[in-house]
Amino acid sequence: MTSETQPGPPPEIRAALDAHTTMTLAYADDDGPQACAVLYAVTDEPALVFVTSGSTRHGRALAADARVAFTAQRDGQDWTALTGIQGRGCCRRLTGDQRAAAWRAYSARFPYVEQSERLRQAMERTDLWELRPDWLRLVDNGQGFGHKSEWTRTAPQGRDQDRR
Repeated sequence: MTSETQPGPPPEIRAALDAHTTMTLAYADDDGPQACAVLYAVTDEPALVFVTSGSTRHGRALAADARVAFTAQRDGQDWTALTGIQGRGCCRRLTGDQRAAAWRAYSARFPYVEQSERLRQAMERTDLWELRPDWLRLVDNGQGFGHKSEWTRTAPQGRDQDRR
């Protein structure tokens, strides 16, 4: 297993994030742990942006405690070639210019959203969230059973949890 601490994930982890479009987001609230699937786009930072209403169970949980875990992988993979991402990080609801920038990344990843007036209007009324990973693990059995690469985000000088 390789492990790296650097500002951005290594190319193989970034490629795996870019290769998938759906993540399973795990969170906990007063009723206990739960998970949901959401479509996501990757920004340059990297961060994962996704759409969900603040009135859903996971939307309420994210607003109360933004710490989450997630996975992203394709369905139907053979175990010998299984590849996917595991991660942890913090979520926050985006507003203003940050929401606009993230929306550009999301609509570029899912162009059908902009092509449907009805869908675009519905999406504009819902919340756009950012998941900023602080730890990622790529599992890639194609490089050998159980092969893993890990990355941990390093905080820039003078910043730690200021993005929550």
